[in-house]
Amino acid sequence: MRKFYRAIIWAVMLAILPGCLLAQGVRITGRVISVQDGQPLPGVNIQVKGTTNGVSSDANGNYSINVPGSAATLLATSIGLISQEIAVGNRTTINIQMQESINELTQVVVTGYNTTQRKDISSSIASVSPDKFKDIPVASFDQALQGQAAGVQVSQSSGTPGGGLMVRIRGNTSISASNRPLFIVDGVPVENGALGGREFGGQTDNALALFNPNDIESIDVLKDASAKAIYGSRAANGVVLITTKRGKANQKTKFTADVQQGMIDIIRRPDLLNATELLDLQREAVINAGQDPDKLGLIRGVTDGQNTDWINSVLRKGVYQQYQLSTQGGNDKTQFYLSGSYRNEQGIQLNSQFTRYTGQFKFDHKATDKLSFGMNLTLSQVKNKRVKSDNFLDGVYSGALKSLPYYSPYNEQGRLYGPNDPEYGGFPNFNPVGQAVLPRFETYTIKMLVGLYGEYEILQNLRFRSKISADYNNITEDQFEPSTTAIGGFLPSVGGQGYGVFSSANVSKIVNTNTLNYSYQLAEKHHFSGTAGFELQQQFERRGSLQGRLFPSDDFTYIRSAGIVDQGDSYKNRNGLVSLIGEVRYDYDEKYLATITSRYDGSSRFGQNRRFGLFPSASVAWRISSEPFMQQFRFLNDLKLRTSFGFTGNEQIGDYQFLGTWASATYSGATGVGPAALANPNLQWERTREANIGLDASFFSGRLTFTVDAYDNLTNKLLFAQPIPQTTGFSTVQGNIGEVSNRGVELTISSVNINKAVRWSTDFNISHNQNKVISLATDQPVFRGYSGNGVSNTNVILPGQPLGTFWGLKFLGVDPATGDAIYDDKNGDGRITPDDGQVIGNAQAKLYGGLTNRVSWKGFDVSVFLQFSYGNSILNFTNTTLVNTGADIQSNQSRQALKRWQKEGDITSVPRYVFQDTYNNYLSSRFLEDGSFLRLKNVSVGYNLPKKWIERFKITNTRIYASATNLWTLTNYSGPDPEVSTLDGSTAAQGIDFFTLPQVKTVFVGLTIGF
Repeated sequence: MRKFYRAIIWAVMLAILPGCLLAQGVRITGRVISVQDGQPLPGVNIQVKGTTNGVSSDANGNYSINVPGSAATLLATSIGLISQEIAVGNRTTINIQMQESINELTQVVVTGYNTTQRKDISSSIASVSPDKFKDIPVASFDQALQGQAAGVQVSQSSGTPGGGLMVRIRGNTSISASNRPLFIVDGVPVENGALGGREFGGQTDNALALFNPNDIESIDVLKDASAKAIYGSRAANGVVLITTKRGKANQKTKFTADVQQGMIDIIRRPDLLNATELLDLQREAVINAGQDPDKLGLIRGVTDGQNTDWINSVLRKGVYQQYQLSTQGGNDKTQFYLSGSYRNEQGIQLNSQFTRYTGQFKFDHKATDKLSFGMNLTLSQVKNKRVKSDNFLDGVYSGALKSLPYYSPYNEQGRLYGPNDPEYGGFPNFNPVGQAVLPRFETYTIKMLVGLYGEYEILQNLRFRSKISADYNNITEDQFEPSTTAIGGFLPSVGGQGYGVFSSANVSKIVNTNTLNYSYQLAEKHHFSGTAGFELQQQFERRGSLQGRLFPSDDFTYIRSAGIVDQGDSYKNRNGLVSLIGEVRYDYDEKYLATITSRYDGSSRFGQNRRFGLFPSASVAWRISSEPFMQQFRFLNDLKLRTSFGFTGNEQIGDYQFLGTWASATYSGATGVGPAALANPNLQWERTREANIGLDASFFSGRLTFTVDAYDNLTNKLLFAQPIPQTTGFSTVQGNIGEVSNRGVELTISSVNINKAVRWSTDFNISHNQNKVISLATDQPVFRGYSGNGVSNTNVILPGQPLGTFWGLKFLGVDPATGDAIYDDKNGDGRITPDDGQVIGNAQAKLYGGLTNRVSWKGFDVSVFLQFSYGNSILNFTNTTLVNTGADIQSNQSRQALKRWQKEGDITSVPRYVFQDTYNNYLSSRFLEDGSFLRLKNVSVGYNLPKKWIERFKITNTRIYASATNLWTLTNYSGPDPEVSTLDGSTAAQGIDFFTLPQVKTVFVGLTIGF
């Protein structure tokens, strides 16, 4: 053991010795930046010409090197950069500006706790420049990724402003825990997903919509284990690193103003029956049931005397506007960035609106050659006016779809009808227009993201950096339903005199990160760099709510006026994470590259026996193009083969689930406490084993580049409710059971097709992921989703099948003789029962991706962005109501109902309509449709005014542009939108459209002025 410690001491001394020996002579410091954009360039080799003395620029482009005297010459080299020789002279500070020769290779990429150039990467990282979405009115960071990066699937769950999005990187890895990636903003893991405590019909808010996407400098997506393992137990779902803008050295202070204004509308309206068509259908169904439609009030010329288009009644064309002003600048010592923005988006549903104010400030200062420090501050406030939508029975959009066209939202005096008005005859039970404009559903959210850092150079190329950051979120939700709405005036439990809910929450996180970074160059061709660090994270959550009812009148809308306040809730959660991180990088002559990464995490979310875990990874890369035998292929600029292997984890579950807990209980009229959950001290994070192989290539001086990756990931120890004998008093215990695999291929191609007076470039990415549940506690199906007529649930989790698998009866068609549905009698017992349920499809896309073409000529530019998904199914659960062959006379019907069977010999896929007969409406593959689509996601046209027109006004640049999103969709899906998902973010029950509000199309004009 003593020999081991002695060896460690000698290794440390040998590592530090070169820096100590080089501490003699003249010390030169400086920064390496790009000529093109002024950004710092890490990983540039700085060498004293004619010697083996060399260093590499750090993550911020800084370097320091000792030279023998003023006659020395510095040599700056890097693949993709034009080499430079700089005479030292009498200077001690030398800033170097490098000219790019191949843009793709010199692109700076954030790799976790460091940055590097793309040429030095041996892992799988996708980068998204803000130029790719600058003309798209994205509301959040995650929306900016849609269709832009291979292996990243982003779906907007509905057209609700500020609403949730589903983000998946290389598939779903978990069943019970979160599948959202880890989002890091300026080094801080921020809240993502839903912040609010209320979901409306499965739809939630989006915490990332609190940020301003126009502040983004770069987005880097870490996809394989080598890239992600530095984040350990939180990285299994991928990591998205977002770097916001900051000041630039040696740049004159400049200001940029941006204005956008436009209109918002629904992408496609559902096609419903008018009053006469619906009446004829209902009469036919009643007659088929052997009853008299006149006795049910279905009388021609009377019942259909009114014809209301309820969709047009609850929807509108909204107004979109966004304004931003920013300034940035700096010198060698100090840089700054300051911005402020305002965004207002009217929802297409009446009374819905998303309003956001944001401000950002960044400050960086180099106090001495060795010491630098800085801060970042982001403030935002959001007011989100929401309306009940989607699968709520009393929702606005769902109510408009179902409401009978026989009725009007207003009486003859212009007053909104209420749920108890006799004119409605008991159906529909409420007025969807009133449900939109009368209630108050307002969410107020305040976010503060702040960070302070200091960095000190201990020795040459040995830097210590410490940063403390906080992410604070305050959420207030205010709801009031007056007596004129369905809940406030109809539900017996409320009492018919109004209903109110007020809730408040604080969600905050504090992170302290300390790292040591060291880089060293040996004998010209050997380059080493390493990072070691310690990180501590604590998260706090407090929530509380109150409910009130029996208000004196609808003029009193707050809880303090409620006659009865008899329900409420409050709780506090806290969790922590302590981590050790380490990374070592090596390259030989920029030809052979290797990286070893590891993180040791301890999480308070897991049991005492499994609280700590190690997450290692390794990757190697071979730049084949640097070999002598490749020099004959002059058209090839870069060819790199890379592979990686490692482990990551997922700890995104609720707190305290490993504990045996007690809760309040009532028995025989007495209140006390009783056991609520069993303890499991062995509960631990899910673990994903990841293997990746990739190839990067660049041709014709960067005119054509492509990247291809293949991966094989296996997640085991799934966090899952393990069934146990009920004789224990419990049915499940939280455990680690089961496996899920994801295998796939990704391809990214970028090309500059024409590069003359006209420049035409193309970016294309396509991905294939195969998801499969390998094993669970048993082979028995686990049902999820909605209950369906005739079967148990819409979705199933089953070994051998992917997550998102649909379950139901297999629909074989319509009997031409009788008009009744034909189902597959799977068990052969001669009856159609829930036992005949089977797998009927899945929501996983076989292929997905995006295609962008950009053309510029003189001052004009045009961009066209297409997004696509192929091979996924979508369950049109809406049609169980709107093509309901049981003819529920309290709901309107889709125009598809006109294709129904009516007489013997009819060939159709829609069974006959029979009033109150549910057989033909069993949940089956009749409601499952192809969800593939090709969408024209964005078209933008811009013009940059010639500088000679604007220089006299001291304006540096002016751009006028117009942009449109979601203009056109090619799909076989019969619903309004194939991309929606009612249960926002659900893993097991994805791909369901149940009265989900379609996405919107936005058309706007913009003006950007720089001065």
